[in-house]
Amino acid sequence: MKYSIEGEPLPVVICEMEANEMMITEKGAMSWMSPNMKMETVGGGMGKMFGRMFSGESMFVNHYTAMGGPGMIAFASSFPGSIRAFDIKPGQDIICQKTAFLASTSKVELSVFFQKKASAGFFGGEGFIMQKLSGRGTAFLEIDGSAVEYDLAPGQQLIVDTGNLAMMDETCSIDIQSVKGVKNMLFGGEGMFNTVVTGPGHVVLQTMPLSAFAGSIASVLPSKS
Repeated sequence: MKYSIEGEPLPVVICEMEANEMMITEKGAMSWMSPNMKMETVGGGMGKMFGRMFSGESMFVNHYTAMGGPGMIAFASSFPGSIRAFDIKPGQDIICQKTAFLASTSKVELSVFFQKKASAGFFGGEGFIMQKLSGRGTAFLEIDGSAVEYDLAPGQQLIVDTGNLAMMDETCSIDIQSVKGVKNMLFGGEGMFNTVVTGPGHVVLQTMPLSAFAGSIASVLPSKS
């Protein structure tokens, strides 16, 4: 499979596929494709289906296969931002926010990732449940706004505002810390908690989380009379 990512800030990834090659995607992600692409909606077993439901995603995914020869399919981002490609290898799993997955090659496995510390899930801004990508292949993730990437050394930390963590290697860990000072909590405008990401591993941050964008729009909309 060959691909190109085009069109930021409303990007699309265009995949050129060999005969019988298959892609996995969330429902509704396909934007256009060649006529020989066959779609099949699958659940992948009750455990995976309910796990996906709890992570906030659809219980089903779509498989697209190039039939009878090479095929082409394009997947567009649902929000202005970036699409990033990640190579998934055995033992090099990645963790991403539950809305980040866009599409992948067929040997990438999607599963639910639970935060090891409940406090990080309840207060860290990413939710108690995230998505884990494992197996082997290429995965495409949606990033809200622009993507900023860091490689953290063992023990190196980043303090991240709520919602700005898009993806991290499984070797990283996350926790939460409260904003110091009651005045800072109440009047600083940064919320009460921040997410702390600890290395080693690769981290991708996003500059405009969808939740922050929605809050900005809501703040300038006229109130109902």
